[in-house]
Amino acid sequence: MGPASAPDLHVMSFNIRRAMDGPLVRRVDRWGRRAPAVAALLGAEAPTILGLQEVRPRALRIVREALGPRYRSLGRGRGRHGDGEGTPILYDTSRVTLRSWTQQALSDTPSSPGSIGWGNLIPRILVAAEFTDVATGLSLLVVNTHLDHLSRTSRAHSARAVVALVARSTAPAVVMGDLNAGDGSSAVRALIAGGLADSWSEAETRLTPEWGTCPGYRPARAGGRRIDRILVTPGIRVREAAMNDRSFDGIRPSDHLPVQSLLTIVEDDR
Repeated sequence: MGPASAPDLHVMSFNIRRAMDGPLVRRVDRWGRRAPAVAALLGAEAPTILGLQEVRPRALRIVREALGPRYRSLGRGRGRHGDGEGTPILYDTSRVTLRSWTQQALSDTPSSPGSIGWGNLIPRILVAAEFTDVATGLSLLVVNTHLDHLSRTSRAHSARAVVALVARSTAPAVVMGDLNAGDGSSAVRALIAGGLADSWSEAETRLTPEWGTCPGYRPARAGGRRIDRILVTPGIRVREAAMNDRSFDGIRPSDHLPVQSLLTIVEDDR
């Protein structure tokens, strides 16, 4: 898909797989081996807005170096003191201007960092930011999250929390992340019922087959579950959608595929 020209915005969601090394980590999974491939992919694609999952501080440094000085990042780790894995949003400051941002726990106490509930045993978070499109002056809300991998109840509650956050904004919204949930799941149903549409379904052009998004370092295949998604509200035109199966020198950047959409904001008020 590559860099987008105004007024289009290239949005990408990418679970980069947590950075781990050592003899007990499979070779394909080692961050030291994968990091150059992650950097090469992001440098080539240059998304306008990027939502990442499973990001540790040393991985974020590689990401920021790959994207270059125009980019800024938002978000802290999911732990009580802002430590641990994060789900940051990165954005190209030449294309969008930050208006405000927030991070909240996916729990009954969203303002308490590190809090858990709803069935998840580890903290889960979302990061949300409101931007202004430099080219058009229109507003855009972006939400990035990583739902729990074990608890269906947690995923459903978290999806409803995302919907409630989107409903409080008057700007068109993009919700992206690793949902750990496929078609027909309670989490995806809650997002759709809340006024969000799957960008893959809405796309005017699909650049790739409909692959499963977590092939586990194997070649992408049709028919697998799409657990990584980009969803949009009315007011956003989805021009293109893709799932990225690129490898670099035979190395796959992650066990997940990045999912990408080329979007245009067409109105400022839902």
